[in-house]
Amino acid sequence: MPLDDRIKSVTDRIIDRSRGPRATYLDRMRRLAEDGPRRAHLTCGNQAHAYAAMGEDKTALVDGRAPNIGIVTAYNDMLSAHQPFETFPNRIKAAARRAGATAQVAGGVPAMCDGVTQGQVGMELSLFSRDVIALATGVALSHNTFDAALYLGVCDKIVPGLIIAAATFGYLPGLFVPAGPMLSGLPNDEKAKVRQQFAAGEVGRDKLMAAEMASYHGPGTCTFYGTANSNQMLMEFMGLHLPGASFVNPNTDLRDKLTEAAAERAAAITGLGNDYTPVCHILDERTFVNGMVGLMATGGSTNLVMHLVAMARAAGVILDPADFSDISSATPLMARVYPNGLADVNHFHAAGGLQFMIAELLAAGLLHDDTLTVAGRGLGRYTQEPKLKGDALVWEDGARDSLNDKILRPVDNPFQKTGGLVELSGNLGRGVMKVSAVASERHVIEAPAAVFHDQEDVKTAFRAGDLNRDVVVVVRFQGPKSNGMPELHALTPILAVLQDRGHKVALVTDGRMSGASGKVPAAIHVSPEALDGGLLGKLADGDLVRVDAVAGRLEVLTPEVAARDAVRPDLSGNAHGVGRELFELFRQTAGPATDGAGVVV
Repeated sequence: MPLDDRIKSVTDRIIDRSRGPRATYLDRMRRLAEDGPRRAHLTCGNQAHAYAAMGEDKTALVDGRAPNIGIVTAYNDMLSAHQPFETFPNRIKAAARRAGATAQVAGGVPAMCDGVTQGQVGMELSLFSRDVIALATGVALSHNTFDAALYLGVCDKIVPGLIIAAATFGYLPGLFVPAGPMLSGLPNDEKAKVRQQFAAGEVGRDKLMAAEMASYHGPGTCTFYGTANSNQMLMEFMGLHLPGASFVNPNTDLRDKLTEAAAERAAAITGLGNDYTPVCHILDERTFVNGMVGLMATGGSTNLVMHLVAMARAAGVILDPADFSDISSATPLMARVYPNGLADVNHFHAAGGLQFMIAELLAAGLLHDDTLTVAGRGLGRYTQEPKLKGDALVWEDGARDSLNDKILRPVDNPFQKTGGLVELSGNLGRGVMKVSAVASERHVIEAPAAVFHDQEDVKTAFRAGDLNRDVVVVVRFQGPKSNGMPELHALTPILAVLQDRGHKVALVTDGRMSGASGKVPAAIHVSPEALDGGLLGKLADGDLVRVDAVAGRLEVLTPEVAARDAVRPDLSGNAHGVGRELFELFRQTAGPATDGAGVVV
């Protein structure tokens, strides 16, 4: 099927926009690759330090003819999604030896849990952790002893940070190795209902705690379709996972075999062999377009709008929020996974999952099929799913029909004709809105503003009954320069309560919302942020605000707003405590959300 003209148009303008940065990047990668195997340039003393503790692998490392794979791991045992990585390095090392290679843990990167920090002070470090992860990966790989890398990470900022670093070391081949989702627990919609009941004072904390523990109950990613699972989808659509690896549960034979296969494949695609596949050749403009298509077709996390921009910049590819909006308008919404539906990712995977979607989108000309992947040339490889036949790992054609059309539908019979995201622009700036889970009658909200500088003040106003009306809740000074751009997902239950009471409700913020947010219309990532000259800084209570996802507009309709002086709040409280003082330089230098809100890119 020829490529859809709309997808081609967006791709062509990205290629044109990126021409200079991309050429500079590729030339830099070419020169680094021409230096040959990294270890060839180390002195004997350098190498002795690098191999001193490697036991039986020392001889192969000193000889230098066997590929050496660097493992960068986000393991910790507080994150359920990352706890399974504890056993991966030894499994990878054994598989590498069988393939005639060696492997070393190059380093670890931090991995914080937004579920733990949601609504807490620590959330102000969340976005910046992406750049810290990129920096930590840079340190890990700076030893310059590796022919390929395996990146072990799953959750919100971890995969984007690892991608930024993988692109920076783009002359090295690299595979991303997932751990898989936890088994299904309490359905996500039931958990959300209890949260709303608690916010409304209808149940106590004991009921809330029981629901939360029944939902988040074991190793693996949370089962809703938030940023973590959107990351896993992205790695398949972008060809950085082995096909079908994303949603295989942890601690299963199939998961173990996929991890071993990743090590074997990493050894096969180094510059020492005949199938050299560096990351810089995979991460081109077409690959990022495929990632955007996947995001829209699945109704994925709004966090990826910013992360993809930052990830692409690391590879010399320049994306703009308008690209996402235009891709969304061309891409049907094919999946209903919570918060966009009742199913979780295990149900989605069982219904046909990513292999079904990729096959459908390729057949409709909505994906580039000619991309390079870690599995070889062509995204068509990702229409196959892994299976165990005895003790052997094989790939067979995935489902070509949905096994549950309440969860997964074909291109010609989607849940919506367009994808899950709309760009908003107007006198309040540029932002995005996730519409895949918002009822159509709530796509346009026009109401007086209630303006806040802190999410706790919103909760106080709710408890006092001050928001029991049609209202656009504006939470400003939440951008990267103000306080690190925290997620405001803790506001979702109370806003949902107001909406369920029959009020017209919307949120407008220069901060973020969780990938799990959905049913309340939210204009987020508003740029310029209030602290950086945005008109948000001049809004006052009662100003009439219009959030229009149909026309793509974000406007204040009160005429005198622009003539006012901007509010200058005291933000000193955001500068210290729980590590925030360490990130002052990050707050000062962070870019706007439209550029990915990055510090290192």
